[in-house]
Amino acid sequence: MAFGRLERSAGPQPMSDINMTPLIDVMLVLLVVFMITAPLMSSALRLELPRAEGAQPSEAPRSLELAIDAAGALFVAGAPVDEAVLRARVAEAARANPATEVQLRADRGVPYGRVAELIGLVQAGGLSRVGFVTEAPPR
Repeated sequence: MAFGRLERSAGPQPMSDINMTPLIDVMLVLLVVFMITAPLMSSALRLELPRAEGAQPSEAPRSLELAIDAAGALFVAGAPVDEAVLRARVAEAARANPATEVQLRADRGVPYGRVAELIGLVQAGGLSRVGFVTEAPPR
């Protein structure tokens, strides 16, 4: 009575190839992620700041970053805003903390009158501490 075969067959041989498809999929996903995030990291506001001796960044605990470029466009924390939104942001910052410092970054080509109007707008909103951000001169 034989219930099975006496000869043993070797099972399927192990695969000795590396499947490259998952590796390529991961690589392409990482490529897309880096292509999307790279422009976001380098989209800083380009201003030509005036140079001044003793220009050190302020260590203010609360500050509102305000910038104006050569064309006269206003930016709060790097985001473009119009004058009405700026008034609302300044009033909100003044309500939260009246000692908030405004760090003003004005391009060298902006007329002094426009900078003075901007300071008046900030002071009318309730903030009186205005600091001018400059670059240190080259040595």
